[in-house]
Amino acid sequence: MKYYLLFAFIGSVCTLGAVAQDKHKHEDTEIYTPVPPVVTPGAVNADPPSDAIVLLCGNNLDQWLTTDDKSPAKWLLENGVLTVKKGTGNIETKKTFNNYQLHIEWKIPANITGEGQARGNSGVFLASIGKGDAGYELQVLDSYNNKTYTNGQAGSIYKQSVPLVNPNRKPGEWQSYDVIWTAPLFNTNGSLKSLAKVIVLFNGVLVQNNFELAGPTQYVGKPAYNHPHGASPIKLQAHGDKSEPVSFRNIWIREINPPAGN
Repeated sequence: MKYYLLFAFIGSVCTLGAVAQDKHKHEDTEIYTPVPPVVTPGAVNADPPSDAIVLLCGNNLDQWLTTDDKSPAKWLLENGVLTVKKGTGNIETKKTFNNYQLHIEWKIPANITGEGQARGNSGVFLASIGKGDAGYELQVLDSYNNKTYTNGQAGSIYKQSVPLVNPNRKPGEWQSYDVIWTAPLFNTNGSLKSLAKVIVLFNGVLVQNNFELAGPTQYVGKPAYNHPHGASPIKLQAHGDKSEPVSFRNIWIREINPPAGN
């Protein structure tokens, strides 16, 4: 009888634990330690190679549209610098991509205010897939002497992978991401065939080393590949925080195709 009561008690505790785990809070997925060590990056200089598709150069936004309604992008573009115009929505590329090499430069304004996640927050969504999923986010944030959860700092795959090191520059200085993206593959029945993978160099320093993503970005809960997709646009985020808006420049991409005969 005692053993029966013990097993019944354990079963009740396990059931309650399972119920509790379903009630996720965003704090449950935030990691604070260990903190990535600080590394001083080299100079920024990355001209597009001859086979690149230039997505942003000069005063031309023809490659971009507003994500929500597919209207022309409404962000501010002056002298080759694209600045988030809050309230107008995220923007994404007109063209869609599978596997690629991406170069993008971004700047946190020198007069940035706020703290934590409310300090120059934006994101590069490496594939914007819709269907209830925002996509796969490479975080943009002021992470120079700005504490936040480490899987949400600049260079993180948001809520999934902490950057190996912290090579952030000061606010007001241009920074760069160089990304090698391998898109996920799906079987004809919609099941997952292979995970998405990403390599990220942040200011020339490796911060994501062929990381395998568990699924699209989730603010709360565990990521999963719930919606099969193919080639997708790249999206830039207009985050809703009140700090001064982030700027971008010199964006180019090289599509990576399988070798001939494969």
